[in-house]
Amino acid sequence: MKAKVILITGASSGIGFDAARELAVQGHKVYAAARRLDLMEPLRSYGVVPLQLDVTVDESMQRCVQSVLEAEGAIDVLINNAGYGFFGAVENVPMDEARRQLEVNVFGLARMCQLVLPSMRQRHCGRIINTSSIAGKLVLLYGGWYHVSKFSVEALSDAMRMELRPFGIHVSMIEPGGIKTDWGIIAARHLRESSKNTPYESSACAESELLHNAYSGSWLSSPHVITKAIVRAVNSRWPRARYRTGRFAHSGVFFHWLLPAKWWDALMRSFSKIKV
Repeated sequence: MKAKVILITGASSGIGFDAARELAVQGHKVYAAARRLDLMEPLRSYGVVPLQLDVTVDESMQRCVQSVLEAEGAIDVLINNAGYGFFGAVENVPMDEARRQLEVNVFGLARMCQLVLPSMRQRHCGRIINTSSIAGKLVLLYGGWYHVSKFSVEALSDAMRMELRPFGIHVSMIEPGGIKTDWGIIAARHLRESSKNTPYESSACAESELLHNAYSGSWLSSPHVITKAIVRAVNSRWPRARYRTGRFAHSGVFFHWLLPAKWWDALMRSFSKIKV
């Protein structure tokens, strides 16, 4: 296996941290990027180079990509893993928060791709791996704006895959199901905040409790199952368009396809009444 130069965003915790460590252990040259440099310091012992990056600031993205290109001469793999979720009824989520989700999950991802593509195209090789979600295939109660962002990642990735294949550049998506990270606990807190003193408060608080308990328990998949999918996408000679894995990843998408819309809606509403 030829060692690759890899830039991964959102690497300060969870899936990004685990994937950066595993890829470095395999012998790849890994640059781990996130806003909090201090949280990535433990990765240095594996040979990972931490970089400061804010995917909502264009200057920060340009500086990050340029520093890798200057040090290595090329970026073989870009893994767009940075993500943000703010749950709440569409009516209640402040537009600034809605825009922030799109900035982080969609526009930041797209801009990082724009910045690495010229050098990849010049060498007629490269690989882009976007962390999407089954949230880009189905919609959960009170997840509207987050789902908008992930549906967009699906569309962008499909478009780029077709556009870039003639230039020798592969585009893949990682579609996690239920993964035990802090994401769900943060989303639950946002849901409570955005619903306070609104007509949605009772239902939203029940949904928030469900989310919090689910992500605090032990029944969701480990982030390492997503790391394995990322590693396959990095190392495979012919990477797949989609790597769907994790708890409920396949079953959730299947039942969303199978059930009539009114049945799916009723199922999603019923979950807020379940104690986990």
